[in-house]
Amino acid sequence: MTLTELLPTIRKLSAIDKRELIRILMAEEDISEDIFPLEPYKTYYLPTPYDTFGAGAALMQAMNLANSDEK
Repeated sequence: MTLTELLPTIRKLSAIDKRELIRILMAEEDISEDIFPLEPYKTYYLPTPYDTFGAGAALMQAMNLANSDEK
């Protein structure tokens, strides 16, 4: 059965039943071996805008260009 086939039935459920369905699905997802959660005490490097010199100027230029196109 596909999600498209299930959606009409799910939409007919009461709010409490929908929450219970979400709880059940999340509980099953937690034990899934396909998901690798973040490991405690491990460092994860994420890209940030820090030390990205010129990004602010490029953003301002794009905003000014967008504003001039609207007029």
